[in-house]
Amino acid sequence: MKNLMILVGAVLALAASPGVVSAQATRTWVSGVGDDVNPCSRTAPCKTFAGAISKTAAGGEINVLDPGGFGTVTITKSITIGTDPAMGGILNAASNGVIVNAAATDVVTLRGLVISAPAGASTGLNGVRILNAATVNIENSYIYGNRALAPNGNGIVVQNTSGTVRLNVTDTLVSENGSASTDGGGIVVIPTGTGGAIVNLERVIAIDNSRGVRLDASGTSGSVKTTITNSNISSNTLAGIHNVSNGSVASTYISDTISANNSGGLNSIGAGSVVTINRSSFFGNNTGLQVVSGGLIQSYSNNSVNGNSVDGAPTSTITPK
Repeated sequence: MKNLMILVGAVLALAASPGVVSAQATRTWVSGVGDDVNPCSRTAPCKTFAGAISKTAAGGEINVLDPGGFGTVTITKSITIGTDPAMGGILNAASNGVIVNAAATDVVTLRGLVISAPAGASTGLNGVRILNAATVNIENSYIYGNRALAPNGNGIVVQNTSGTVRLNVTDTLVSENGSASTDGGGIVVIPTGTGGAIVNLERVIAIDNSRGVRLDASGTSGSVKTTITNSNISSNTLAGIHNVSNGSVASTYISDTISANNSGGLNSIGAGSVVTINRSSFFGNNTGLQVVSGGLIQSYSNNSVNGNSVDGAPTSTITPK
């Protein structure tokens, strides 16, 4: 009996020691009335995304039980956060809403989130800041109010220094990000070093930002390759779509998209910047199409460029087959 009591005591001491880590769940839960001391199960949810992520296995999923604000979070592994329809909120006053700094093989999905700085505060740094990952999917979300000065002030920003990040944004609204004096904006892709990006934007609304979408390969030896389809990029202070390079590949294909009431509808700047437009409209801008320093705009004959203060013109026309 004495030996049994010693064994039991040793087991209990081991279980209580900080070096023992309980198994992580593949699915966890957060709730507005949760508590981060909980195991983050459905019946005992956590309070914040940061509290839940430490209890969620790589490749797992954090679900939202009810509407609430669940705090900022840094992601270092493959994970899915959120639910559909949108119920998860992140208030990022003077901070980044979500930082993705995962392995080059990791896939991160953010779904059904509202990421915002306080109304009128203008202190949000970045809604989603992507430093490293294989793929980041952002779905059915609303990201707004990041008005901090450069190099911040972005709704979604890709800033990897190596490797190629795939960014897929669907059914998402980005608004009120950046200011007229910064390079910020709704969606900004600016890899450096040897970093590159492959970007797919579908059914994206980018309105009332400094720039709507900025795709910039001028600071990298890598490439930025983008498709924009079925989207509305309008009422931005500077350019609606800003495609930039200084020799590296910055290629963008735009189809079935509206760019309206911006300072510039579409800018293609620098050697290596090639934009192809198909079944898209550019109207009500100060300048519809602008080509600078060797940039190219290839236009199918089915686009509409009219009603701008200066319409501008593509550098070449493609006849649909």
